[in-house]
Amino acid sequence: MKAWEATVRKTQAAAKRRANNIFGTTYVAHASDDESEAPAEPKSQGAGGVYDAERFLPNGDYYTGQWADNFPHGCGKYWWTDGCMFVGEWVRGKTNGKGLFSWPSGAVYEGEFKNGFMDGEGIYSAPNGDMYRGSWVMNLKHGFGVKEYSNGDTFEGDWCRGLQEGNGKYQWKDGNCYEGEWRNGTISGKGKLQWANGNKYDGYWEDNLPKGNGTFKWPDGSFYVGNWSKDPQEQNGNYYPSGSSIVDGNVEWDPQQVYNEDMQEIVICPNEKVPIWPSQKKLAVWRSTKVVEPGTRPRRMSVDGRLEATSDSPFDRSARGSREDGSLTLDDLSTRGSPIRIPKVIKKQGETISKGHKNYDLMLNLQLGIRHSVGRPGPPPSLDLKASAFDPKEKVWTRFPPEGSKHTPPHQSCEFRWKDYCPLVFRTLRKLFKVDAADYMLSLCGNDALRELSSPGKSGSFFYLTNDDRYMIKTMKKSEVQVLLRMLPAYYNHFRTYESSMVTKYYGLHSVKLNGPAQRKVRFIIMGNLLCSHYTIHRRFDLKGSSLGRMTDKPESEIDANTILKDLDLNFLFLLQKTWLQEFRRQIEKDCEFLEQERIMDYSLLVGLHFIEPASAGDLIPSGARTPTENGDSDAVSRLSKSDIDQLLLDPAGWGSIKLGEHMPARVERTERKEELQLVGEATGECYDVVMFFGIIDILQDYDISKKLEHAYKSIQYDPTSISAVDPRQYAKRFRDFILRVFAEDV
Repeated sequence: MKAWEATVRKTQAAAKRRANNIFGTTYVAHASDDESEAPAEPKSQGAGGVYDAERFLPNGDYYTGQWADNFPHGCGKYWWTDGCMFVGEWVRGKTNGKGLFSWPSGAVYEGEFKNGFMDGEGIYSAPNGDMYRGSWVMNLKHGFGVKEYSNGDTFEGDWCRGLQEGNGKYQWKDGNCYEGEWRNGTISGKGKLQWANGNKYDGYWEDNLPKGNGTFKWPDGSFYVGNWSKDPQEQNGNYYPSGSSIVDGNVEWDPQQVYNEDMQEIVICPNEKVPIWPSQKKLAVWRSTKVVEPGTRPRRMSVDGRLEATSDSPFDRSARGSREDGSLTLDDLSTRGSPIRIPKVIKKQGETISKGHKNYDLMLNLQLGIRHSVGRPGPPPSLDLKASAFDPKEKVWTRFPPEGSKHTPPHQSCEFRWKDYCPLVFRTLRKLFKVDAADYMLSLCGNDALRELSSPGKSGSFFYLTNDDRYMIKTMKKSEVQVLLRMLPAYYNHFRTYESSMVTKYYGLHSVKLNGPAQRKVRFIIMGNLLCSHYTIHRRFDLKGSSLGRMTDKPESEIDANTILKDLDLNFLFLLQKTWLQEFRRQIEKDCEFLEQERIMDYSLLVGLHFIEPASAGDLIPSGARTPTENGDSDAVSRLSKSDIDQLLLDPAGWGSIKLGEHMPARVERTERKEELQLVGEATGECYDVVMFFGIIDILQDYDISKKLEHAYKSIQYDPTSISAVDPRQYAKRFRDFILRVFAEDV
C-alpha cells in the first residue's frame, strides 16, 4: 500500500510540472511535493456552489478553473495525459458552450459544444492542413459548411452526418468546378461540371461519374447528348459537330473518352479521420475530502455524471409513494405517474416455424421461391426504369414440382406455383436501398427458420420475421396488392427523390399458389423491419393522431416491451436536436404529401424506444435527476462504463448507422393527461436518454368504398375527427399535425 501511495504522489507532482508547461502557471514544484498529500478541498459557496479550483488528478490529468459538486462547472481548462486539452465552458463535467479542443496530433476545433459533443458553429483544423468552417451536430459536419483542403481544393455547400449531402460546389485547385447535387459524399444527382479547358458536362451523376441523361459540350460549340454510363453497352446518344443542326446528329464520337480522359482528373478529397472525439474523453474521478453524511449509502458514479439508482434517490422516493411498503397511492399516480420499469430479459417476438407447424410447408415454399427469384441471373439493374417495368401485368410465373425441374430444385412439399410481381422494379429497389443480394437471401432463406407473430393484425394479415429480425413478411389481400402495383411508379420515384423517406421500404412482392389439396393462394410482401437493432426496444408506439379505439386493451400488468401501444397510451414527447428536427419536419411533409396524392389513409408512425439507463431494478433514472456526488469507490468508473451500453454515442464507427429514424440519439420527456381523451399530455420536465427508431407503416389502405361507408357509419355515433377512416387529405393533415406536436426540439 505504501508503495502504491508513493507512486500516486509522484504522479501528482509530475502532473503539476507538466501543467506548468502547458498552462503557463507560476507554480514552482518543490522537493517536498513528492511527499505531499493532495491539496485540501476549498470551501464551496454552499451546497452545489461554484468555486475556483485546481485539480491534480491521480492518473496524471490536470484541471484548473471553476468547479462544483466534484465536476468542472463554468470556465476551465482540462488536460489529459494523452495530450488532448479542452479550454472553455463546462456544465456538470461536460463541455457545454464555447470552447477549444486540441489533439496531440495538432488538430484543433474551436466553436460550440453541447453535452460533450462538437455541436453548433465551429472551425476544425486538421493536422494535414484541411480546414472546415460551418455547422456541426454531435461531432459530425451537418448543415451548411465550407471545407478547404490542404491541396487547394474547396467545397462549399450542405453536409449531412459528416458527408456532403444536398447541394454544393466543389472547386479544384486546377480550375475544374462542379456545382450540383451530392449524396453520401459523392457527386450524385443533377449537376454541372466545367473543366478548366472549357469542356462542360450538364446532366445526371452517380458515384462521381456521369450516369443517366446528360450533355457534354466543347468550347467550339460541338456537343454530345444522350444516356451516359461507364458501361459502354448502356451508352447511347448523338454527337453534333460545331455548327450542325439536330438532324445531322451522328455517333462518330465515343463518349468513353470522357471516362478514360476527362474524368481521370476529377478526384474528390477524402474526409479526415479523427482518432478520438471530445465526447469520448472521460474525466478522472476526483476523490473528495468532504465528509459523507452518516447513514447515507454512497452512490456509484461514472465520470460523465451517470448515477446508479439507489433507494435514496429522489426519483425513487417520489415513485414509491407515501406508504411504508413502498407501493403507489392513488394520489401519487394522479400527480406523478407510476415509475417506468424496464424488464431485464425481453423475449424475442413470435413462434419459430418448425416441422409440424401448420405453416411449415408454406415457409419452405416461400424460401424456395425467394432463393429462385433473387438468385436468377440478369443484367445489373439501372435506376432509370422504363414504364413497362411497372406494368401490373409484368409478372413471372415459375412452377416448382416436388421432383424438381430444369430451373428449380427438388423439394419435400407439394407442387406449387410461384409468382414475382414487377421483378425488375423490386430488384432495382433493393439496389436503391443498398441491400446486398447474398445477405438478403441468407436472412430469408438461410438455415434459420422464420418466426410467426402470435396473432394476425387488424386486417387479418399474418406477419413473419426472419431470425436476424432484419426483414418482415406480411401476407396480403388482393386489394392491397392492387394498391401497391397502382402506386409503385410514384413509390419508386419518391425514394429516388427523397433518400431519407420514412415510408416503409418494400423489397419484393410475390405469391405462392399451392396445387395440392389445400388449393390456396397466398400473396405476401417483404419489407424492412423498422425496429431491427442490436439495441433492445423497450417501448413501441403505433401513432395515427386519432383517439377512437386508440388505446391498448391490455391491463397494465400485461404490458411488456413487445406490446404495441397506441395514441392514448403515449406518455412522452420526443425531443430531437434542432437539425434533426428540421430534417424530420421536412421529410414528414414530403411523405404525407406523397401518401395523400396516392389516396392512401390509415397509415401510422411506428416508434421504438431504447432507454439508455435502466437501473439494476429496472426503474429508469430521469436524465434531469442526475446530480453528481462523490462515492470514493475505485470500481465506479469501470462498472458504470459497462452499464453505459449506448456505445453508439461513444464509437465514431457507429455514426454510419445513424439515419433519420434509425439509431437516433434523442431524449423523451414524460407527459401527463389532464383529460381522459387528451391526445398529447402536458410536459412534466422528467426526461430520459433514448435511442429512437421510427417510420411510416401500413401504407396500402386505399380510401375505397368500404372506408367511405365506415366513415359515414362511425360519424353518426362518434366525433368525425376522432375516427381513423377519413378522407386522405384530412387524414394527412391530422396525422402531420399530431406528429409535429409530439416531436419537439431538445433545448
